[in-house]
Amino acid sequence: MSAETIDTIGAELGKEEGAVPIILSTPDHKFELDVDALERLLLQDDIKDRSVVVVSVAGAFRKGKSFILDFFLRYMNHMYGSDDVTNTDDVDWMGADDQPLQGFSWRGGSERDTTGILMWSKIFKTQLKSGEKVAIILLDTQGTFDSESTVRDCATVFALSTMISSIQIYNLSQNIQEDDLQHLQLFTEYGRLALADSGKKPFQKLQFLVRDWSFPYDAEYGEEGGQKILDKRLQISKNQHPELQSIRKHIRSCFTDINCFLMPHPGLRVATNPKFDGRLMEIESDFKDNLRRLVPLLLAPKNLIIKEISGHKVKAKELLQYFQSYIVVYSGDELPEPKSMLVATAEANNLAAVAAAKETYHSLMENVCGGAKPYLNSAHLETEHFRIKATAIDQFSKKRKMGGEEFSETYKSKLEADMEELFLQFKLHNESKNIFKAARTPAVFFAISVTFYILSGIFGLVAFYTLADLCNLVMGIALLTLISWSYVRYSGEFIEIGENIDTLASALWENFMKPTYEAFVQKSIEHAVVNSTVPALSRTTSLNGKIKQP
Repeated sequence: MSAETIDTIGAELGKEEGAVPIILSTPDHKFELDVDALERLLLQDDIKDRSVVVVSVAGAFRKGKSFILDFFLRYMNHMYGSDDVTNTDDVDWMGADDQPLQGFSWRGGSERDTTGILMWSKIFKTQLKSGEKVAIILLDTQGTFDSESTVRDCATVFALSTMISSIQIYNLSQNIQEDDLQHLQLFTEYGRLALADSGKKPFQKLQFLVRDWSFPYDAEYGEEGGQKILDKRLQISKNQHPELQSIRKHIRSCFTDINCFLMPHPGLRVATNPKFDGRLMEIESDFKDNLRRLVPLLLAPKNLIIKEISGHKVKAKELLQYFQSYIVVYSGDELPEPKSMLVATAEANNLAAVAAAKETYHSLMENVCGGAKPYLNSAHLETEHFRIKATAIDQFSKKRKMGGEEFSETYKSKLEADMEELFLQFKLHNESKNIFKAARTPAVFFAISVTFYILSGIFGLVAFYTLADLCNLVMGIALLTLISWSYVRYSGEFIEIGENIDTLASALWENFMKPTYEAFVQKSIEHAVVNSTVPALSRTTSLNGKIKQP
């Protein structure tokens, strides 16, 4: 729906009744809240301070949600047409047989008609027997699982609808199937994630509405037959798979009240006539009889359920704030991305392959440089890492996985990154076994102490007392540093100081002591080679001289 259309609806609000888009679906699969439209609806002077009853219908697309809502509207106009005056006669609310059905937009066909979430512009007012004044709000929602909506779109719309409503009607076709319960679990969990955990059941009434029920010989139409079927579908038995038990426990833990109503098919003239406009004369009598039972069951004054959040009755002006808070959560990145069953299964399958390959890598590396193994040369360790890494990747590649090669490449990259991280841990553990490296810090500072002690004595002998004192100072600092490092190692306290001392020792070794030591060794080798070569040449000359003598 275009912005111009929405502005037009907003401008005419209060003059003519109609469905007002309050949550808009954008082309980039996000949802926006029309705050101005909501303010005009909820902040009316005679509405804002009333407790609200929010009735919403959600379910798969093209299953007649808007159609049933328009009968709700007909009942509401009959019962609550005047402010705070409730009509006690609900017998003739369905109207004349030749009266077209008006209200929320609906039509026959296979393409979706509703997008986002719509609110009826007329908020009905009544006063309960307790004297409490309430406002009754009707919501229509975008159908789930059409060809243009992602799983996240469906989950977001259903979750928002459930979070806002006090009566959530779950509109189903023909039966309550296992996939319906799985989708309900996904959507309600997505809603529950966005709520603060109060320790109570997060949602109020869930009303299963099974349309086109074809088995009245198993369970009769209406609420009694519906309860019979619902009890069977939500039954938990010992022999049931834990996954199926979990779904049923989850659903029961989310709602304070769960009911079901079985509705017959409205008739072939309704289903096949493209010009059908909702006239009662074209609808089967069974459907009309059960409609007369269903609507008062939800909307009669004694059956109204006031919206509550954490035990607090929500007023219309507060509902606006909840809308704003919820849409912010669903517009951000705080919630995980809900997945289709295939994507979720493929992810689990690939993650299992990654875990198995990582286990192989870890096990083989443990055999090479694990806790019981001696220190291994760094170059040798790296060679083993590359060999074992290739083995693990080969294992991952050979395992049969869902999602295709392109999908698996992402997890292959994750496996490689994880193995590199594990290798760093093995490398550090291996280095800790190097006793010479472990003794580097005390050796460096002990060598400094000894060296400067000797220099101090030499400078003292030749009367260079200033240099001798300086050498003593350096020696003292080195000894104090060595003592501090020993305390850190012994006590386990001041770890950061110990790390800084180790870093200083490494820097001194790499930049000064090691080059000096290597230069000294190199000169010693060269001197030894020279000394060993000169006598050999002398002997050769002498020998040659002897050979040449007659």
